Amino acid sequence: MLTQSLKNKVSTLWDKFWSGGISNPLNAIEQITYLLFMKQLDETDKRKLSNADFLGEKYASIFSGEYYPPGLDDKDPKNAVDKETLRWSYWTKMPSDEMLLHVQSRVFPFIRQLEDDNSFFTKHMVNATFLIPSGRMLTEATKTIDTIYAELEKENRFIDAQGDFYEYLLDELRSSGKNGQFRTPTHVIELIVELVQPQLGNRIADPASGTAGFLLGAYKYIISHFTSDKYKEPDDNGFIRGTLADKLVDDKAKEMLNEATFFGFDIDPTMIRIGLMNLMMHGITKPQIDYKDTLSKNYNEDNAYDIVIANPPFTGSIDKGDLNETFSIATTKSELLFLERIYKMLRMGGTAGVVVPQGVLFGSGNAFKDVRKILLDRCELKAVISMPNGVFKPYAGVATAILIFTKGGETKNVWFYEMLSDGRSLDDKRGELKMPNGSRDFGDLHLIIDAYKKRSAKNENDRSKRHFFVPKREIEEKEYDLNLSKYKEEIYEEVNYEDPKEILNRLELSENEIIQNISDLKAML
Repeated sequence: MLTQSLKNKVSTLWDKFWSGGISNPLNAIEQITYLLFMKQLDETDKRKLSNADFLGEKYASIFSGEYYPPGLDDKDPKNAVDKETLRWSYWTKMPSDEMLLHVQSRVFPFIRQLEDDNSFFTKHMVNATFLIPSGRMLTEATKTIDTIYAELEKENRFIDAQGDFYEYLLDELRSSGKNGQFRTPTHVIELIVELVQPQLGNRIADPASGTAGFLLGAYKYIISHFTSDKYKEPDDNGFIRGTLADKLVDDKAKEMLNEATFFGFDIDPTMIRIGLMNLMMHGITKPQIDYKDTLSKNYNEDNAYDIVIANPPFTGSIDKGDLNETFSIATTKSELLFLERIYKMLRMGGTAGVVVPQGVLFGSGNAFKDVRKILLDRCELKAVISMPNGVFKPYAGVATAILIFTKGGETKNVWFYEMLSDGRSLDDKRGELKMPNGSRDFGDLHLIIDAYKKRSAKNENDRSKRHFFVPKREIEEKEYDLNLSKYKEEIYEEVNYEDPKEILNRLELSENEIIQNISDLKAML
């Protein structure tokens, strides 16, 4: 968790972009991401140089030699730029206007053309645009970032603190005046991750990864299993997580987590870059998030992943001409297509945790029924967790649910849970709730996890309670309806009302008493 001092510095960084003319929050976070990448390139290269020197090994620095900016004659030596001048530590010492020109014409074009094997991030820098308009703004931003890093380096857990910084930066998108790109709340992500329980060695994917929140949640969960109890503590949502991920994971596990575990896909280049940086800031050196429409004809990674976790966009209808021809459901509705896509992505025995609008659970159209049949007939549908309206405010007020299912299993009974609170207010402010003693109220989050792990079809038949099982046979008889209210038994307690005559008599007595008191007061005057 960030100190208040660092939170204030993040707010200062936002304000500099806001006041400098970049008022679109998504543009601001993108430009900050570019600056962070420039700084990371310099810091990483210096660290590799130092390690190579210590070990007596050779290392070819990306900042060694000369660079010819695009548009200039690369045969004229006068146009050559010493790559050392492209380091963050070099150009941030320049005067403001000179710095801006240098970054615009030399540094930024340089990082856009870096080889893909240097960083997966660079592959998606090709079409990036540098928007910072003034030298003053660039100078102030770089100084603030250096100040933030100087404070981060004082932490005993630098990688975690650096990641916390970027997460807080992203979280600011949700605060007043910065309501930009939609993000799944962290506590909802953590709940889903706890339910699907990803393991080291799993291939984990998100078909609509956005800022990579789900992939990051899975990373943190896995890391916590390589952290001794001495270095564990509750995060902001009460989930126990490791606090020294960069030090307590062995080299083999690090390599697996860096290169063969996390896979994301998105169709927004800006979100891809932000998602990649989010993972990189948490210590994943080679995250794999790529530009790909997972509903299109160009995506065919079936039976490829052990875990799929997602909150796919519910964008309405998709152009039928672009749809992957292997879909069996006759629809263009994205929320239904993503469910079949996730089913296809899973390996046999793989598990998914997915957020869906509740309309998916009870829609009467053939496509709605067909997708529910996939979940019940071709999978083990483990849980349907209904969430209250307002969980995704201020972006959407639609009621949503979480589905947990395993491909290839057999559904015998489905576990339903009615979430009444997620620990936050359900208005647009989404403020944290407090217990009477002033401590955090986490709502149903931890109750759901505990009940899910202890669930028993033999013992949970009382449908008047918050969670219960329903046999698959009964669901089939009701058109594969997965709406919790279809099966929940509401208990209505009889209310005994007082006889109206008695109420009127009491009112009459009170009125007479008031009249007498007024009369007594008048007599005293």
